[in-house]
Amino acid sequence: MQTRKDRLDLLRLILTNHEISRQDELLKELAHHGCILTQATLSRDLRSLKAAKVAGPHGYVYVLPENPLYRRPVSTAVLTEYYQNSAFISIAFTGQLAVIKTRPGYASSLASDIDMREFPFLVGSIAGDDTIMLALAEGTSREYVKMALSDVIPGMKASLRQAK
Repeated sequence: MQTRKDRLDLLRLILTNHEISRQDELLKELAHHGCILTQATLSRDLRSLKAAKVAGPHGYVYVLPENPLYRRPVSTAVLTEYYQNSAFISIAFTGQLAVIKTRPGYASSLASDIDMREFPFLVGSIAGDDTIMLALAEGTSREYVKMALSDVIPGMKASLRQAK
């Protein structure tokens, strides 16, 4: 009798080297290698391996997380657009305050990222759902703040370039 570890190793090997589209095919392949088990056990094993059924070149097949088919391919254009439009909407200044507008739900996590950088020009920050207020040290240049924050905030550089 095989141990669970041996069975999972065999299952990994089969899923890596064969295109299996149904559990009964997988049960037959396992039996061919001397591993007899129930469909319920196979389902549990597939779940523990995080196997997924994805569309392949010849229909839906089981794949493991390390298989490139497991992840949806995302084009570079989509990623670029996502990063350019992810959270940042605008920045405005008044006196020694900078006010950053974000998409709803992003302000507090973005403020946390800014605070972790411990910028010397930053006295403190307050964040709500979609707005961050930054208290700036006396004499801080607005351009310097924009430049420093653009390294932290995805999409800020692109947004500032478009505004010019």
